[in-house]
Amino acid sequence: MSLEVALRGRRGEFELSVDLSLPAAGVSALFGPSGAGKTTLLRAIAGLEHWPGRVSFGGESWQDDPERTFLPVERRELGFVFQSGALFEHLNVADNLRYGARRRRPRTEALADEVVDGLGLRGLLARSARELSAGQRQRVALGRAVLSAPRLLLLDEPLANLDAQARREILRDLERVVRRGALPVLYVTHAWNEVERLAERVILLEEGRVREVGAVPEVSARLEPTGDWEDEVGVVVEVEVVGHHDEDRLTELAFGGGRLYVPRRELPLASRRRIRILARDVSLTLASAVGTSILNILPVEVVEVRRLESNQPLVVLDLGGGRLLARVTHRSVRTLEIAPGRQLWAQIKGVALLP
Repeated sequence: MSLEVALRGRRGEFELSVDLSLPAAGVSALFGPSGAGKTTLLRAIAGLEHWPGRVSFGGESWQDDPERTFLPVERRELGFVFQSGALFEHLNVADNLRYGARRRRPRTEALADEVVDGLGLRGLLARSARELSAGQRQRVALGRAVLSAPRLLLLDEPLANLDAQARREILRDLERVVRRGALPVLYVTHAWNEVERLAERVILLEEGRVREVGAVPEVSARLEPTGDWEDEVGVVVEVEVVGHHDEDRLTELAFGGGRLYVPRRELPLASRRRIRILARDVSLTLASAVGTSILNILPVEVVEVRRLESNQPLVVLDLGGGRLLARVTHRSVRTLEIAPGRQLWAQIKGVALLP
């Protein structure tokens, strides 16, 4: 089962030209700068806007202009959450959630305990919607959308208007609810940390066009943020928890490139997790260092050197078939003779285990 989208059109100076085929499972993130067309594409998939072309989901045609087919939004069985949760102000939280359930299951009164508890709503059920904070409103809006039993959940930057603490908490709870419900999600964001935490795959949009589609770990190695995102360039790596070292208070992680150690975390053995390694946390040496406090030192091979026109070139490294990035100086490029094929050692000073 898949989501198929082929839309092309122009409005003013903006042109949308998208041809996509996505699995109707897991979380797919629409990622890109402001003005890239992320929300426009999401609204077109929902049927809230009409752009010329075709849209189908799970073999059902939602839009086919040559066949004069256009299924209205209410018949597409979608859940939709915008940047600001649009709640019924005259209802309390429980009744707002019940409205979501009634959309698909008439006469159902019972709330889904898993959604209520998963989004931290248990203590808010009797509270009026008018009394909720911005973060609480978004939790209720997400819960209502999930309880409508949608075939596809569309989220349009649902965390954009929240403070950092609220974003972290809701992202954690949203991840739990989506995973347990096996609910397919299309998630719009311009925050890469949300992508690497929540999504299986990412669609990079630029000026109304798809620049790249791929698994998050693969795309992260090719993503080159600039401006506000400059310090965030790095890679996401899939790892397995293989051991705990209580005396040293370390947890051991394994992946194709070797073993890594992070501060002790209570994680089940054999569980799969993601880690983030930023380019600014990787240094390069000609030989494996001894007598150092850095625990994670691995052999690598240079694939390419990017951004030679910048003050700090970016070195792309092969690490057991995966990719690693290192930010270095021009002097380092010259003195270490960094070039494709060069064998080096990567000293990884920081590894962030994604929550």
